[in-house]
Amino acid sequence: MLRYALTLTAMLGALPAIAQDALRPQEQLRLDRFETVAGNALLQAFQSASAEDRGALGRALSGTPQVAFDEGLAGDWSCRTIKLGGMPALVVYSPFKCRLTFQGNGYLFEKISGSQRTTGFITLRDGQAIYAGVGYVAGETPPAYDALLPEFAGDGTVQPDVAVFERVSNQRARLMFPAPVVESDFDILELTR
Repeated sequence: MLRYALTLTAMLGALPAIAQDALRPQEQLRLDRFETVAGNALLQAFQSASAEDRGALGRALSGTPQVAFDEGLAGDWSCRTIKLGGMPALVVYSPFKCRLTFQGNGYLFEKISGSQRTTGFITLRDGQAIYAGVGYVAGETPPAYDALLPEFAGDGTVQPDVAVFERVSNQRARLMFPAPVVESDFDILELTR
């Protein structure tokens, strides 16, 4: 598997770069706190949520991550948001529509239905597949992540998003958002098809 990861990294490095080569410091800080934020949110969720919601959370987090990128990822996906931490400690939403589009050295990711949406890019950063994008309320026209002002933290309709992307298979993946700007302590966007 390491050989495949190194080959993919070499291939991706030879392709033209896509947007947002650098994360803003505030999103990097959120990633640096990933394990702590995830652990605290999971404790809250498992202590007080219903058995049905805990089961959905367990399914979303199950499966060993594979090499992040594969040509088979492109296309439409069903995606379900799971919010952990805060009040309530666990909320599992109905599925929405998402899309992954190969862009040379990563994927354009778009959540294209529902009232809360996001758009941005998943690229390899320090050996991890990282999503850097912009969350927004349906009807808004979001700026690109790399066009956000340095001090911008969100305004209630648009906010910066950062997540770790894990592919379990070409039919299952997840985006995990540490310390999202809106509503919860940790979000999981479960992708299935």
